[in-house]
Amino acid sequence: MKYDIELVGKIGSMALIDKKDNMIDYNIVARLSKELKPGFIWVSSGATEIGRLDYISRNGHEIEGNSEDRKTDYAAQGQTILMSNYRQFVDPKYSLRQVLVEHYHFNDEKKREHLKSLLLRCVEQNAIPIINYNDAVSDEENRKMEINALSKSKNKVVECVDNDETATQIACLVGAKRLLILTSVNGIYNNPDDEKTLIKEISGKNIEEVLQNIEYYKNFCNGTSRKGSNGAKAKLEYIKDAVKCGTEVIIANAKYSIKDILGGTALSTKIGVK
Repeated sequence: MKYDIELVGKIGSMALIDKKDNMIDYNIVARLSKELKPGFIWVSSGATEIGRLDYISRNGHEIEGNSEDRKTDYAAQGQTILMSNYRQFVDPKYSLRQVLVEHYHFNDEKKREHLKSLLLRCVEQNAIPIINYNDAVSDEENRKMEINALSKSKNKVVECVDNDETATQIACLVGAKRLLILTSVNGIYNNPDDEKTLIKEISGKNIEEVLQNIEYYKNFCNGTSRKGSNGAKAKLEYIKDAVKCGTEVIIANAKYSIKDILGGTALSTKIGVK
């Protein structure tokens, strides 16, 4: 089978942060950026947290006010830092394009087709799209009202609660060969407190069996890496749509190179039809 998009990749906020120095992890950004190429679509979290840390470093304190306003302001500040770092390290012969999306881009057929065409043209035009949810202009209260209204007329509504869901929907939209979700751990565990219990494969003889096994392993997923994130259980729920589309899903640690993960020499959890 021929795929127009070889890989949709997503990296989480905490995987992009150097916890020791409370700043963007330039080593990870540089290494991953150098591996990006046309045919890859990259979904990058991190703008809000990077913007927050950058603001604190410049002002010595956090922004005051309600949480939604702070999130908006931090995201707007962090986006510039995120994109400038990707641009610095991505191979200069490739174009780089920022694409900011919201839930309605996936729930309206015309908007879906417009977004799909944009992403597929990137392959032809030697460009790499960097995607993030548009937190800088998204209002949580309005989003919930819009989602609620859509739910009354549609059987399935894409909410884009976080970038795991966004990346999954992008993979489904373009029919990607693989969906790679990078985190701060090696994959899915039977016991999150014991690294020896890494589940290296969730598979089945057909899509229905894979989905059943995903449900089984969701029972072992508890907790999250940070406040506001949805954790491994949510990841497994979101990626079901990609599995249904025939996309192989890999959950792995951002400390490994994309080449090693796809080549099978790095620890990971692979999900798909065997």
